Amino acid sequence: MRPQRDCPHGYGALCLNNGQEIALSGPRLDSQTTLHFLAHRLTAFPVQPILRFLDRATWHRGEAIRTFLVENPRLQLRYFPPACPQLNPQEHVWKAARQAVSHNPTFTTLSALRVAFAHFLDYPLFHFHWVERFAPLHMRGV
Repeated sequence: MRPQRDCPHGYGALCLNNGQEIALSGPRLDSQTTLHFLAHRLTAFPVQPILRFLDRATWHRGEAIRTFLVENPRLQLRYFPPACPQLNPQEHVWKAARQAVSHNPTFTTLSALRVAFAHFLDYPLFHFHWVERFAPLHMRGV
């Protein structure tokens, strides 16, 4: 494998209600791939409102994203504070995936590694008690 050149990029969303992970791989980290992922979320959940938390990466913001949000009012985005990956449940999913999959040196191709990551993300439930740990009291039902 060549470093960086064949690097797949992942977009993930963790449902805080049931621990289900939904992930897509993409060729780049840019606003167009982010838009594709957000559109996928709207398709996967065609009726209910969606609140999506994101880190502050440049590809999660910008004019194209703002336009998409105006056109899709049932999707709302909120951003985590800078330099706080511990608040982001998705970071915990990526860490678990790396520990379970990529720490195994038997993968000889990037394709095999991608398949293993996808398989890992499809099956377990990732219970991260974000609401209980970090949400304001009025969101916790207290």
